[in-house]
Amino acid sequence: MDYTQLTEADVKRMLAAVGVAGVEDLFRDIPPQARLRRPLDLPGGLDEPALLEELQRLASANRPAAGSACFLGAGCYDHFIPSVVDALAGQSEFVTAYTPYQAEASQGSLQAFYEYQTMICQLTGMDVSNASLYEGATAAAEAVLMARAATGRRRVVVSRAVHPHTREVLATYLRELPVETVVVPAPDGTTDLQALAACLDEQTAAVLVQSPNFFGCPERLDLAAGAVRRVGGLLIASVDPISCGLLKTPGELGADIVVGDAQPLGIPMSWGGPSLGFMACRESLMRRMPGRLIGATRDRSGRRAYCLTLQTREQHIRRERATSNICTNQGLLALRVSIYLAAMGPRGLHAVARLCLDKAHQAARRIAALPGFRLRFAAPFLREFVVQAPGDPAGLLQHARGRGILAGVPLGTWFPELADCLLVAVTERRTAAQIDALAAVLREAAGGMSPAGGGGGSDRWVTTSS
Repeated sequence: MDYTQLTEADVKRMLAAVGVAGVEDLFRDIPPQARLRRPLDLPGGLDEPALLEELQRLASANRPAAGSACFLGAGCYDHFIPSVVDALAGQSEFVTAYTPYQAEASQGSLQAFYEYQTMICQLTGMDVSNASLYEGATAAAEAVLMARAATGRRRVVVSRAVHPHTREVLATYLRELPVETVVVPAPDGTTDLQALAACLDEQTAAVLVQSPNFFGCPERLDLAAGAVRRVGGLLIASVDPISCGLLKTPGELGADIVVGDAQPLGIPMSWGGPSLGFMACRESLMRRMPGRLIGATRDRSGRRAYCLTLQTREQHIRRERATSNICTNQGLLALRVSIYLAAMGPRGLHAVARLCLDKAHQAARRIAALPGFRLRFAAPFLREFVVQAPGDPAGLLQHARGRGILAGVPLGTWFPELADCLLVAVTERRTAAQIDALAAVLREAAGGMSPAGGGGGSDRWVTTSS
């Protein structure tokens, strides 16, 4: 039998309780021309067995990244997650706890967040971390607002090599604010530091640079920090947390605020989310930081205890004095990050970063040796690199998917000048055999497809053999 949520009697009782004659009265404030005047085009109801069968059919159409050799990146990566992360984070006392509104009663959660903050500070080389934000793009936008409030200035300089989604989120945040945004080019795969210096003046609040950047290339954060400091602004570094296991910390290189996405630290790809944004800063900026900060203290019996030390949000500080409308933190994901970092330790994180570096360079050498392929940039890279293909990569990637390989991410959507390029990411999970298979399928695709077009349009791949 079909399942219906409400009976006619239920509806009548509810309408009577709110004092209206019919359901239409509930929508009288919506202009008539904006209302749908026909039933929704939906199939009929299903019984439970048929519904489960339909859901299974829909789910089976998905192809999870774990079922393929995954060379996708661009902000979401297929890293190994130790079993201990799922085992501990899956404990019911963590999974069922939404957020510590009665904070001091949630000592276990607060301790986990405190340890998370400590490890983020160690990872970034900064003084203070909050208990997490929603994801990396939001964290970067919040850092810009934080720098604007701290400096009282209105100009923001952003590298074009910052993730396009982050730049889009930042534009949304700043759309209604009196802020001038300047984008600095990155023609050779890294930020043009001369162009960056030329953009800076006494109205510059912050410079936002990503390292390694969207193309996988580390940036000279030290030079960017020196330039922005000379005009009294702040450097915001958006960093890949895995890279911090191998490179100097952004704190050592002069960053004032460090943000990023912690998805590589024990959080599965999960079709693109949810994720976690981290933020850390120098102590002088602590009171401008959004979100929650957990501190350690002693209770009246002298025992170590944890408490919410700072919440500079609108529910606690009135109106314009609030630093942000961020109202919570990614508690369960922050726990996963804490467990991952504790399990891996500094040596484990270093080993992961080193494996990514070595395997990425192995893959890059194999691909660059293929006819028609080359590395687009000469700049050093860590885990990702840009490959220029002999034609539009869309058909090439489709061909690779048919062979069980997710070969990369096409770049033309965001960078028209890179329409013939793809971004390839190689994590520690990729084997030598998978790298060989990637090179083989790219060679096969390039050999079995030819560029075709006409009318002066851009090249596209056309399959000439099965």
